[in-house]
Amino acid sequence: MTTTAFSAARASDSTRWSQLIACIICMVMIANLQYGWTLFVHPISAAHGWSITAIQFAFSIFVALETWLTPIEGWIVDRLGPRTGAKWMVAAGSIVIALGWVINGTANSLTTLYLGSALAGVGGGAIYATCVGMAVKWFPDKRGLAVGLTAAGFGAGAALTVVPIRAVIASSGYQSAFIWFGIGQGLIVFIIAWFLRAPDAGEVDGLAPPRLVQTSHSFSPKQALSTPVFWLLYIMFVLVSASGLMATAQVAVIARDFNIANAPLFFGATALSVALIIDSIANGGARPLFGWVSDHIGRENTMAIAFGAGGVAYWLLGTLGHSPWAFVIFAALIFLTWGEIFSLFPSTCTDSFGPKFATVNLSLLYTAKGASAFLVPVANMIKAATGGWHMVFVLTAAMNFLVVILALAVLKPLRARLAANSAKLVAA
Repeated sequence: MTTTAFSAARASDSTRWSQLIACIICMVMIANLQYGWTLFVHPISAAHGWSITAIQFAFSIFVALETWLTPIEGWIVDRLGPRTGAKWMVAAGSIVIALGWVINGTANSLTTLYLGSALAGVGGGAIYATCVGMAVKWFPDKRGLAVGLTAAGFGAGAALTVVPIRAVIASSGYQSAFIWFGIGQGLIVFIIAWFLRAPDAGEVDGLAPPRLVQTSHSFSPKQALSTPVFWLLYIMFVLVSASGLMATAQVAVIARDFNIANAPLFFGATALSVALIIDSIANGGARPLFGWVSDHIGRENTMAIAFGAGGVAYWLLGTLGHSPWAFVIFAALIFLTWGEIFSLFPSTCTDSFGPKFATVNLSLLYTAKGASAFLVPVANMIKAATGGWHMVFVLTAAMNFLVVILALAVLKPLRARLAANSAKLVAA
């Protein structure tokens, strides 16, 4: 049966939301690949004597491959079609992420650790790109909110397993945590994969029109790459992503350097454990929150509010975050004002370039996260050179303030011009 045969009936809300919920669960299951990494850094260093910088290079490899291969993975998903593309890509990704973490748990050399992180990145990117692409396609009427909810699974999912992972590391070693959580998460994603599908042609036509002005034409990847809007979004993504990754990959390290990691707060919970849980919730909650806001007041205006507050948050943590509660609060504010890049940029991209090639175009933009990952070790170098984290936070604050200026003064007029001239540009 062809795709056309499926296109007669419009999708029900229950169909759309069930697909979105399935994608969110998949994102929750891969969240630890990134946000749980900080729990493993010191145990790995203590077990093998490897430097923090060398271990963090594995994190950079993970993020790079999680992002840079997504255009190929997105192209495969669209090529296989709405009924099979998402199923097969997510199922394959689930196997690869499980294998990656099992290898991390058995690694006795940095080379093997890098291999495990590379596999986790490939599998995680396949699942991430597919699920975000599904959200923008199923919900043209609530694009910011839908993408935000999907990305929230990735941002907040680690909150469910911070305490269990720390407990397994403490009782059985980091190796057991890698192996068992890797297998468990991979198995759940593998089962869910077989229920996924994208909308057929015409299945979401006729829904309530979006509140925001969107392009009436779909740009191919080649056409999107030829526009200044795409490359401006790319630069802005790199700047904000790099500042956030410097924090998310270093939370445990910074807490230890501030001498508050094991400070008790309440009911025996330490400052680091509380911070990691609240950070994950803030990171995840920011994505649907700011996605929903951007559906109402515009993408660029929302970027200015979020990233401006983010710049303030970095300064506060670096200057006033040396007590346990201050660290928890200011770190949470950083995560709250950083996580929304994964709802604002995808929705802005699809608004600008249309839904037809959304998975590939989103994936091309998402590679900016991979480029930014290699700035993460720079934070350790600056800290080593200056003897503290102050200059790192000054730099990250400045990066966020620069993006605020670019969003309002450059991106906003460029996107308005692109929307007005989209028909002519696509024809050309």
